Amino acid sequence: MSQIYNRVALIGLGLIASSMFHAIKRAGLAGEVTGYARSEETRDTAREIGLCDRVCDSAVEAVEGADLVVLCVPVGVMGAVAAEIAPALKPGATVSDVGSVKAQVIAAVAPHLPDGVHFVPAHPVAGTEHSGPRSGFAELFDNRWTLIVPPPGSDRSAVERVEALWQGMGALTDEMDAEHHDLVLAVTSHAPHLIAYTMVGVADDLRRVTDTEVIKYSAAGFRDFTRIAASDPTMWRDVFLNNKEATLEILGRFTEELFALQRAIRTGDGDHLHAYFTRTRAIRRGIIEAGQDTDAPNFGRSNRG
Repeated sequence: MSQIYNRVALIGLGLIASSMFHAIKRAGLAGEVTGYARSEETRDTAREIGLCDRVCDSAVEAVEGADLVVLCVPVGVMGAVAAEIAPALKPGATVSDVGSVKAQVIAAVAPHLPDGVHFVPAHPVAGTEHSGPRSGFAELFDNRWTLIVPPPGSDRSAVERVEALWQGMGALTDEMDAEHHDLVLAVTSHAPHLIAYTMVGVADDLRRVTDTEVIKYSAAGFRDFTRIAASDPTMWRDVFLNNKEATLEILGRFTEELFALQRAIRTGDGDHLHAYFTRTRAIRRGIIEAGQDTDAPNFGRSNRG
């Protein structure tokens, strides 16, 4: 793979940014990668482990001369970061992001960007429950989807370069408009995370079941809930506050389905339950056939699973 950008700046140095750095270096996609994190401790860690070619002490310093700037911060602060870096952006540069909400991010970031700077939002649908600069690895995006969400009227060559970068990092790419993206992600990611947080919270509240029993007897179902519920709290708070309408719509639908299943259990309607479970099982098979998961048991799943 050949170089796509001379200089890439990563603002925020958590799981996604650190994985981007390793994936960019693996494929030689950029001449230099600069980085900045708000926390001095994170910057020190990044320097210690060789994360980024140059770790800067301000976001402004990191973006100077960069051809691509990627905002890898929680969606709630993207607008403020965009305002801070705007005066230092190189004319003709592209700004992108990795947030899992798009309509609100576009509304928050776009007004701050100067004329002649392109904005190409993106969302790598990949992650683990781990966070921080040490958690990244080059293979995170391999065969995972990254959604490119350009606002109407975007410069096509800027969009295509961002898409090429993600493909170079191993990702499959697709384009989508912001509202549709936010609805799709409410179904596939946001609502499931909220349900996982709730289920783990229920186990914590249910004092008739001890903590040691919950830990010792966690069948795969609950164990997977806890894995999801271990995700970064700041990031997920911001996701729900910034994708309010779509998440509430899906949770409303979820509640209706849950009531229907409660009724079927209460009335002994085995046919309803069997038909429902048969339909949902087919969706799981579709995910495996699409190469987005494996049907192998996940006991002892590695930290990168």
